[in-house]
Amino acid sequence: MIGIIGGTGIYEIVTLGDEIDTKVIKTPYGKSPEVSIFELHGKDVVFMPRHAKGHSNPPHMVNYRANVYAMKELGVERIIATNAVGSLEKTVKPGDFMVPNDFIDFTKLRPGTFYDSRTVHVDVTEPYCNYMRRIISSSGDVVENGVYVCTEGPRFETPAEIQMFKLMGGTVVGMTGIPEAVLARELEICYASICTVSNYAASISPNNLTIDEVFEIMEKKKHDLVSLMDTAISKMGEERDCDCKHALKGAEI
Repeated sequence: MIGIIGGTGIYEIVTLGDEIDTKVIKTPYGKSPEVSIFELHGKDVVFMPRHAKGHSNPPHMVNYRANVYAMKELGVERIIATNAVGSLEKTVKPGDFMVPNDFIDFTKLRPGTFYDSRTVHVDVTEPYCNYMRRIISSSGDVVENGVYVCTEGPRFETPAEIQMFKLMGGTVVGMTGIPEAVLARELEICYASICTVSNYAASISPNNLTIDEVFEIMEKKKHDLVSLMDTAISKMGEERDCDCKHALKGAEI
């Protein structure tokens, strides 16, 4: 089963398939948003709105543990996440899709692990599934590699922070990718992200940032994003031969 975690701009992915069910999953960490289960290209797919209905949960208040745990409960083995981001590089332009290969975590207050009562050190040398990244990158016009910097939000970043992120090797900045990627790894779920560049970040952009420009680009690019995901899903094989499914091997003391 394939899971999709995304925002309001990609609900139409559900309409491409045959809808089977909608449900809310109860987890030890709380309830998930209502998910849609459907069939697409002969595969069972689950769509989850990360921010819940009506985009009601801001990035720093998303229940990431409940969301990812619910995916595991449903039998999801691969997750495609979509994230709106700001670019730190002039060459990575608004409207581009980027498939990150690494991240830098600047979140502060979010519960970031399922293992509070066990000592588990999961390896994130390759934090995103290489197999999924290759499939997505071969399915459309994307920037194939980059470093995703995740901040706590909900405010945008300062110019000084953006310059620091650039010096550290960051390519894009967003508020939703972490701890989602780590939590998926802890449950041995393959995970890859498609970042939609909605704007240049502070000090890169000549203008002050507004949420309007973010949603404007997301609305403009949503059909291309859905098409990219649709093609990627059609190309994914049934069997997993990557290391993600063995992520806990040798991780626990």
